[in-house]
Amino acid sequence: MIPTFEDETGRRRTWLAEEPDSRRSWLVAVLGAMAMVFTFGTPLSYGIFHQPFSDAFDISLVAMSTVFSIMLFTFFIGSGVVGVFAARLPARAVLLACAGATGLLGPALYVTESYLGLVAVFGVLGLALGTTYVLIASIIPRWFETRRGAATGLIFVGNGLGLFLLPPLWQLAFARLDVRSGFLVIMSVTAVVFALAGLACRRPRWTTQSSTTAGDLLEWVSRLAGSRSFHLLFVAVGLAFAWYQLLAAYAVDLFAARGLTDAGASGAFGLIGGVSIISRIGSGYAADSVGSRRAFVASLICVGAGVGLLLAPQPPALWLSIFLIGIGLGGAATLYIPLLMGIFDPDKDTAIVGIFNVAAGVGALAMPPLGAATIAYTDGYAVVILLTFAMVALSVALTIVGTSS
Repeated sequence: MIPTFEDETGRRRTWLAEEPDSRRSWLVAVLGAMAMVFTFGTPLSYGIFHQPFSDAFDISLVAMSTVFSIMLFTFFIGSGVVGVFAARLPARAVLLACAGATGLLGPALYVTESYLGLVAVFGVLGLALGTTYVLIASIIPRWFETRRGAATGLIFVGNGLGLFLLPPLWQLAFARLDVRSGFLVIMSVTAVVFALAGLACRRPRWTTQSSTTAGDLLEWVSRLAGSRSFHLLFVAVGLAFAWYQLLAAYAVDLFAARGLTDAGASGAFGLIGGVSIISRIGSGYAADSVGSRRAFVASLICVGAGVGLLLAPQPPALWLSIFLIGIGLGGAATLYIPLLMGIFDPDKDTAIVGIFNVAAGVGALAMPPLGAATIAYTDGYAVVILLTFAMVALSVALTIVGTSS
């Protein structure tokens, strides 16, 4: 017998009734949040990967940085393109395919020794992680109507937990096991969680499966590309991701240079993601109250203040910087989707998220080597910090102009 409960109107309903804002909706959101832990957390832990992989495969640090650039490229651009056309496919099937691909990649490091082999492994990994992110981020809000902002904040809590937990977990796995065994363990856990999400996270029955042809999608993208607002927001969203990609390239080394141990530096970097959990929850409620645009811009301003404080060498300034960057990161990473859904056609949810994921990926190829090269050629961190600040400031300006036109 299926358990039932009495709602506020006195009507008997099943506990897993497929209705907007129902308990079934929140179950889907929780499973999606669990999968989100492993989406951004792994690709943006590439600062932890550099030295262990360079030593294990006898590949230079510069060459390894290009491997991780390709991972970020496929995570953002590849999955963005897939996201546009995956709107025509059953979401469950695509998510389960990503889970299968992730599981097969787990033992892949045992059978490859070459640079090209690593490029293939991390290229496919970025695509699987990014596609999972695009589908979950675009589908779960459709399960809600009145509490959409809060639900979006919940699933992005998983994203923040990944940024908090994965960097120290990857470092611990490499230290306690080895590169190949650590990779196998974490990839296996990732595949299991993705499979659970794939079983639950399909489009709800009150939304229709897209029957749009590939040609129609391309025509829609072409029309969208002719909009001035789209141009401005495309760059703004790209920069709203690029600053963190650049920060990830040098943050651990910067924190170590400020006197932290290697474990402490990776923990401090993870703490940015941990602090972001606060605003990932709160920003959803803020967006429901003051609007996504204001909350998104305020989040980026908070990031800019935190990045500016990185220039101060005093320890209290460093910890305040970590707090402000984390608070701003959580809000910006959560609110860009409600912001876009309020401007563009929400019926093309997956396509919209996919297109703007491409914006985030434009700079993904450049951020890891840009960070390393800037530090090497300037013999310090001041220039790269100022460059990070400039990206945040420009994102704020373009968002304000783009949403006003």
